[in-house]
Amino acid sequence: MKIVMVSEHASPLAVLGGADAGGQNVYVARLADRLACRGHEVTVYTRRDDDALPDRVPMPSGAVVEHVRAGPARALPKDELLEHMPYFGACLARSWQQEPPEVAHAHFWMSGLAALLATTHLTVPVVQTYHALGTVKRRHQGDADTSPPRRPDIERRIGMSCARVLATCSDEVRELTAMGIPGHQCSVVPCGVDTDHFTARGRICLTPGRRTRYRLLTIGRLVARKGVDLALRALVRIPDAELLVAGGPPGDCVLEDPEAMRLLGLARHLGVADRLVLLGSVPHDDMPALIRSSDIVLCTPVYEPFGIVPLEAMACGVPVVATDVGGHRDTVAHGETGLLVEPGRPDLLADAVRDLLDAPERLAAFGDAGRTRMLRRFTWDRVADGVESVYHWVAAPVSVPSGGAR
Repeated sequence: MKIVMVSEHASPLAVLGGADAGGQNVYVARLADRLACRGHEVTVYTRRDDDALPDRVPMPSGAVVEHVRAGPARALPKDELLEHMPYFGACLARSWQQEPPEVAHAHFWMSGLAALLATTHLTVPVVQTYHALGTVKRRHQGDADTSPPRRPDIERRIGMSCARVLATCSDEVRELTAMGIPGHQCSVVPCGVDTDHFTARGRICLTPGRRTRYRLLTIGRLVARKGVDLALRALVRIPDAELLVAGGPPGDCVLEDPEAMRLLGLARHLGVADRLVLLGSVPHDDMPALIRSSDIVLCTPVYEPFGIVPLEAMACGVPVVATDVGGHRDTVAHGETGLLVEPGRPDLLADAVRDLLDAPERLAAFGDAGRTRMLRRFTWDRVADGVESVYHWVAAPVSVPSGGAR
């Protein structure tokens, strides 16, 4: 198939760890690679944010990244990109006019807007993956939400206009239904993890009898919604553990980051600063070994549209304790591969961690079960299977065109 992906702010070529670079970049990159390796012709369109970037960048898999000029050729916060989407869509329309793709897969709501504008006069079905929903963000961030006010309404119209919504978890379908998008308009295909890179090989066994502390690990961008402060408050109740935080700027300048400074101040206030280690960004190649060196990976966001980190931990054979939100409900099998706890409750988080640390046999069993669950459900091959099925369904002759933005 001739497949195009639109990912306006999340380039598959981006270096992870920045304010707007995370799981979506990984998803687009891995899915494009896997589909290209299966023989599909895959092009990813993303906004040019640097004049030095070439127009086209081939990926090793054969997929191609096209940099679209829409707005200034410099990095902009994604919440400032909406005004540039009509021009982005017009550029896509010109590119697709002569040789239309068989399917367009939009990633994030603004990409969906651009893709629907581009296909207004083309019979190209648009598949939409939101990756995050404005209604959920607004509910949890309130006045701190910097999204454009029109975002929830545009997201609803995109969901009603596209050929198919490809959700990443069942919780997202519930949110979409509450927005007025029919459940029968949605398919659920989860995100995936490279289980050859994230492996349980060389798992470091950290025994209760050791003299050093237990190691708890959190991974993610240094933004408040990731809930590292919850882990810090729980750490007060786990005096024989340390907390490592991987994410943010490089280690030699991580303490200049506002969120890192806030967390360090909180740690000092709580009396746990001597047990907090801010690692900064960790190279992708080093991440599996870091995960395997930990006893438990903590995933404590206030909300999480999907969440790749629990999958990476499970792939490495490490148990997860996560907040009972969003995609965690699909990925973490409570009582089997990890534990889910109520968000905002450091006491419950500490109790869950303590229960596992005090039961090494259960800790090991959770790790083994996590790896097994990963291989059965969350490999990129399984993800590509699901996405391909959606593409073939919307591209079938009986399907109708998206009809453009309404």
